[in-house]
Amino acid sequence: MTRVAVLAGGVGAARFLDGLVRVTQPSDVTAIVNVGDDMEWAGLHISPDLDTVTYTLADLVNPETGWGLRGESRRTLERLSELGGPDWFMIGDLDLATHLYRTHRLSQGDPLSAITRDLTARLGLQCVITPVTDDRLRTVVGTDAGELAFQDYFVRGRAADPVHSLRFEGAESARPAPLVTQALEAADVIVIAPSNPFLSIDPLLSVPGVRELVTSNRDNVVAVSPIIGGQAVKGPAADILSSLGHDVSALGVARIYAELASVFILDEEDSSLASMIESETGMRVVVMPTLMKDVETKMALASGTLKAALDVA
Repeated sequence: MTRVAVLAGGVGAARFLDGLVRVTQPSDVTAIVNVGDDMEWAGLHISPDLDTVTYTLADLVNPETGWGLRGESRRTLERLSELGGPDWFMIGDLDLATHLYRTHRLSQGDPLSAITRDLTARLGLQCVITPVTDDRLRTVVGTDAGELAFQDYFVRGRAADPVHSLRFEGAESARPAPLVTQALEAADVIVIAPSNPFLSIDPLLSVPGVRELVTSNRDNVVAVSPIIGGQAVKGPAADILSSLGHDVSALGVARIYAELASVFILDEEDSSLASMIESETGMRVVVMPTLMKDVETKMALASGTLKAALDVA
């Protein structure tokens, strides 16, 4: 039995988790998921990262996008647009049911973590998926146009604006959700998933107590690089590395994670950086294929990451 806690956000983390629950006991896996992307849209509470992780592990995700549900239409969104409502955020008709259910439960006073637990149970998932906090946490992006709510930057603005700063509104008063502290304290391995370090991982670490729990367990922490050959596999991570003054490479990511993790997973394409990363950060570097193209490559990365963390690679 190996208890694994995964700091997760976005499509990369969802794909990694999909591999992980196939190579280890799912009930020993806890996904601690970013909610800095959450928003209120047309009166509904939307939790994009929680839903992407849940839909992926339930084998319901749209394989073409990596988010949303397979086989759904957008007739409701089209009608909303005709009525002059907000139509810039892509919500499918099946996905809409999740947001209606979540919003209804929240209005009754139920915490987001309990709602997420019930949603995952209904889908038959054995792993634990939990928001990092039940409190309001919102990523605010500083750009040339001023501060933007995350989804205004990411979806409405297509992540085109250079990012000059990030802050996490509500973080100072947020508390870890009930299972978060327990999972991090009990974990044999803590994985920092191949997610955007700034938009997916930093919001998790901004919740008081989370960073401290991760750093205190540094010997058991392994980080997977989301950068391959100087490019992000998906999303604006490379652009943000550049705009915030970091080296646009796996080395730049390793420097960010040096205080958090003792092991760094590097793609084969970047193997020439291994010795430099080890000498600069003190992390042990393990080189393996990290591009998750199918079920087999997801499983191979998850298995290799666990072995690297447990020092049995």
